[in-house]
Amino acid sequence: MIPSRISFDAEMLLFLALSFSAVIVTFCVGPTLAVAQSSNNNNNATTIPVNVGVVLDLETWVGQMGLSCITMSLSDFYSSNPSYKTRLVLNVRDSKRDEVAAAAAALDLIKNEQVQAIIGPQGSMQADFVIHLGNKSHVPIISFSATSPSLSSIRSSYFVRAAQNDSSQVNAISTVIQAFGWKEAVLVYVDNKFGEGIIPSLTNALEEVGTQVPYRSLISPSATDDQILQELYKLMTMQTRVFIVHMLPTLGSRLFAKAKEVGMMSEGYVWILTNGITDLLSSMDSSIVASSMQGVLGIKTYIPDTPSLDNFMARWKMKFQKENPSILNPTLNIFGYRAYDAARALAMAIEEMGTTNLTFQVMNASTNATDLDTIGVSQNGQKLLQELANMTFTGLTGNVRLVDGQLESSMFQIVNINGYAAREIGFWTLEKGLLRDLYSFNTSKYFINLISIIWPGDSTSVPKGWEISPNGKRLKILVPKKDSFFQFVTVTQDPSRNTFQVTGYCIDIFQAVIEKLPYDVAYDFIPFFFTDGSSAGSTYNDMIDQVFYKNYDAVVGDTTIIANRSLYVDFTLPYTESGVAMLVPYKDSKSKNAWVFLKPLTWDLWLTTGCFFVFIALVVWILEHQINEEFRGSIAHQVGTSFWFSFSTMVFAQSNHPSL
Repeated sequence: MIPSRISFDAEMLLFLALSFSAVIVTFCVGPTLAVAQSSNNNNNATTIPVNVGVVLDLETWVGQMGLSCITMSLSDFYSSNPSYKTRLVLNVRDSKRDEVAAAAAALDLIKNEQVQAIIGPQGSMQADFVIHLGNKSHVPIISFSATSPSLSSIRSSYFVRAAQNDSSQVNAISTVIQAFGWKEAVLVYVDNKFGEGIIPSLTNALEEVGTQVPYRSLISPSATDDQILQELYKLMTMQTRVFIVHMLPTLGSRLFAKAKEVGMMSEGYVWILTNGITDLLSSMDSSIVASSMQGVLGIKTYIPDTPSLDNFMARWKMKFQKENPSILNPTLNIFGYRAYDAARALAMAIEEMGTTNLTFQVMNASTNATDLDTIGVSQNGQKLLQELANMTFTGLTGNVRLVDGQLESSMFQIVNINGYAAREIGFWTLEKGLLRDLYSFNTSKYFINLISIIWPGDSTSVPKGWEISPNGKRLKILVPKKDSFFQFVTVTQDPSRNTFQVTGYCIDIFQAVIEKLPYDVAYDFIPFFFTDGSSAGSTYNDMIDQVFYKNYDAVVGDTTIIANRSLYVDFTLPYTESGVAMLVPYKDSKSKNAWVFLKPLTWDLWLTTGCFFVFIALVVWILEHQINEEFRGSIAHQVGTSFWFSFSTMVFAQSNHPSL
């Protein structure tokens, strides 16, 4: 019986061990939190797994790099804080570059996995609907790469942008435009939510510095090469040569390859990139950068170079190449740094929040309820959101702090693409504007004085930003046919060639002004008369009417500025006098006698002089009577001497007094 008893006990122990292991595994991988035992060399602590979701485009480089940085961030965080009780458990979903797939992945994570937060989605287009899901379920949506300003207009406090809003760079762009004095700029952007989001704020920033936007070029993300060429040919027919490009590198590389092909990367053109391309320049085809983007300016998010950042880059590269040996020379960019910081911020916030109520409240649904009606509401969502808002730490990208649900705006680098990479040529800060370096105390409105820039076509001279296109419109300038005052405007006809020569003072002034403009203007002088030589209008009002009705662009001549005409057209400042004068008779009634010099001496002046004469005599007598014998004697003598002294001071002021 003893062997049988021993066999039975062994079977029971084996069954209990397997059952306990199954319970542990079930709790660890289930949709709800579970308790697990973890041990390390220093202490044995009970850790609580907390489910979080990750929705990224794992077929793209940003998605692969972002997921790698997120996992590395959590590994570094818990290694440096082994005593923390919470551990984030990642539930990764691939959105496959599709908006619907991203929304479905987020819905699955919230409804079935009951995640406490979602890191992602990757793109601004995908984030639109996912933000509404987070708002409905009170699950924070933390995106490190959805930068479109239009997402901020969605009224959801559960959207956390662990990145900078695209609008934060518009003042840097407008300051560069202003520094070079360009008065017009064409916006070239991708036709989706990411591209359209920055346009209102960018247009306003340009208008504030006096730069107009004559045209907006929208390019579909799925545009063919022929469609891109068609749009570029349209841009070539315009006079503006300054283009601001806002799109992602996949479309941007195709755009610049075609721009190089049609000659729009030659001297005279200006291309300015937003950080949508510049921040990801390292992920673009280097051959496209070197052959088709030379001389391009760009706005790049500034990341200070620190020892911790260099250490992370070395460790990440070693780890990523070990896990992905087929990818040679992987490079990090701003989105990898932000993914790392976002994961760390979420881990810190969940640790601070605690795990007292990591549950979802599921509402009672009717028989016709959809998945949206049964996803439930997170009981700790508001508390987690508050912890994220209060989070402040020093991350890979510098000081990490959320302001109004997104990262604070920081400084930007101004770069110039030369060779295979972008060369730093300056900085922009909100406080100081354009700077040559961060330690510069002096700012300059003229960026050309700060650093040397190589422009498209290997030119070192600043482009004018405005050219007359071969297909551009020539100005039609109307000039009067005069029967007098030929010095102002003279129209001479050559019957043999059927041409006209226009000369005169007004014409010289107009041509001098045209030569002073920083760009070329094509124009034609058109005399205002019929083919038989008679004047086409009886008055100058008829010429002004032609400009008002837009039959002509301007009038050059001796046109008088009057109030009635100013209601219909604009005039330049007067550059000559009218020459009108009036002759009136004049009779000179002034006296010609010898005593005319006494006329300015009025009775008031004579009276004042006499009073001072007596006053001086009295003062002199008072001062000299006791000590000077000349002022003694009879009253008549004293009065005479005093008045004589007063009179002599006017006559002998520059010599000694004869009596003293």
